Amino acid sequence: MQRSVEIRAELTGRMGGGEGFHYLRWNSKIELSLDCFICERAARTTVLELGAERALCLGSRSGPAGHYAAARIAAFDVTSGADQLALRAVVSFWWAPFTDAKTRHRAAAPTLHPWVRLHVGYDCPQEGGESRNFTIQTNTERPTSEPCAQCARPVATSARTPTIQLLD
Repeated sequence: MQRSVEIRAELTGRMGGGEGFHYLRWNSKIELSLDCFICERAARTTVLELGAERALCLGSRSGPAGHYAAARIAAFDVTSGADQLALRAVVSFWWAPFTDAKTRHRAAAPTLHPWVRLHVGYDCPQEGGESRNFTIQTNTERPTSEPCAQCARPVATSARTPTIQLLD
């Protein structure tokens, strides 16, 4: 059956201009834990890219590099302001009941302990500043701030944990 989850996240910081601001953007890559009926493993990291028709399940940590999964980013909406950058993404995926081949746990949609990692890009206002990236994820302590790799000023703060909600 087809299922969907909504992911919401928000960053705050000096993004809207003036001295010391960094231009931020959500990158189109999402890593999400899903129970995969293809490899029959629970809580697999699934890598999704905006525009791709399928995802990559990273599968077993001791096995091959992964396999394709029936999942995609169905919506990717960004809202930005002078001091806020928000994301709402919807991930659509196919799911079927199974028992984990290794742990014997029953699969769930979404997985029993949902986890997401979101990728953020930024540009430093200093001359010669390069584009850089950082990530935020659900399983880290809050609030957390990301310093610029070039000028060491704070780029953004993640005060609230990203949310994952089953839609159907």
